[in-house]
Amino acid sequence: MEEVSTSYKLDYVKSKIGEHADFPKKGVIFYDIFGALTDGKACAYLRDLLLRYIREKHPDVELIVGLDSRGFLFNLLLATELGVGCAPIRKKGKLAGEVISVEYQLEYGSDIFEMQRAAIKPGQKVLIVDDLLATGGSLCAASALVRKVGGVVLESLVVIELLELEGRKKLEGNVHSLIQY
Repeated sequence: MEEVSTSYKLDYVKSKIGEHADFPKKGVIFYDIFGALTDGKACAYLRDLLLRYIREKHPDVELIVGLDSRGFLFNLLLATELGVGCAPIRKKGKLAGEVISVEYQLEYGSDIFEMQRAAIKPGQKVLIVDDLLATGGSLCAASALVRKVGGVVLESLVVIELLELEGRKKLEGNVHSLIQY
């Protein structure tokens, strides 16, 4: 069976991402990852693209952190394939046990992220994953949480980046996006 090129896989996944005008408010175009996730081939390609990138750039990763909630669609899958652990960062009040928290700004307001304090060991090499980089608030908050408990953020990895919102500028450290709009 012939190997499918990386560019073909990216184009295929991008073709399945939905675009919804005026959501969640007028003037906004919402790029919907679920259009790609409902297509089996797009799911497989997306998994392949993410794993290939991580294996090439971060073979020393020890933990994959997924952000509430669409980041959860990727962190368990990637961690399982790589043979490493995974941990969630959730909205306030969703995690049991001792948690640490940070407030952050969204495109449309503010929120609070929490993580279980014991989820990350000091010095552990962590990759943060999410579906989207917009203004950068949630990824900045996630990085702050990981660092607060002594984790080392290798990079933030997202499927979609909205370039016009310049969220990348807020992030301390590296960020990689598969698809840019």
